[in-house]
Amino acid sequence: MAKDVLCEVNNCTFWANGNKCSADQIYVVSHTGNTADSTKETDCHTFKPSDL
Repeated sequence: MAKDVLCEVNNCTFWANGNKCSADQIYVVSHTGNTADSTKETDCHTFKPSDL
């Protein structure tokens, strides 16, 4: 399990200083079923826009 999850999307509710993700869990999905061949075929469903 990853110790630190990094994220550069600073308009996410879970974004924290140092580009850290403060979510309790991360949910990533594939656009192509159960597998993916590149990062472009995936999305982070944990993302929630913040009220900047």
